[in-house]
Amino acid sequence: MNGLVKGLGVTLKSLTAPKVTTSYPDEPFPMPERFRGIQHFIPELCIVCNQCARICPTDCITLTGKPNPDPAKKGKVIDTFDINFEICILCDLCTEVCPTEAIVMTNHFELAAYSRDELYKDAQWLTDNNTLVRQDNNNIGAPGKGGAK
Repeated sequence: MNGLVKGLGVTLKSLTAPKVTTSYPDEPFPMPERFRGIQHFIPELCIVCNQCARICPTDCITLTGKPNPDPAKKGKVIDTFDINFEICILCDLCTEVCPTEAIVMTNHFELAAYSRDELYKDAQWLTDNNTLVRQDNNNIGAPGKGGAK
């Protein structure tokens, strides 16, 4: 009998508590500062070092480079950059290893699609995903750029 009274008390208490409801599609939900959302890619900064593809635990990143069209400059320029969001776990490792910060995280998280083919995103789509870019991408308590003081 004592347990029944306690159970009814909990129920009555929750019935009188104020409702916590958000109008999600109309009002965007504020995400935390270090939220890991969909990546933003800046092709001008990419040096085709393949660090992001090597560290990816799900092998969802593929990229290719081509020789720099300017013969006076060394290195490669990005040719293709694709992410398969069907298997991407948004772990943020690709942004942490990128030496030029060509890949940064955003606060976008909506990737709903009717077809799995729509979850393959190319460099153009990732470049256009340039709103809500996270301000503090690679500084996790580490010293600023330039190393030691």
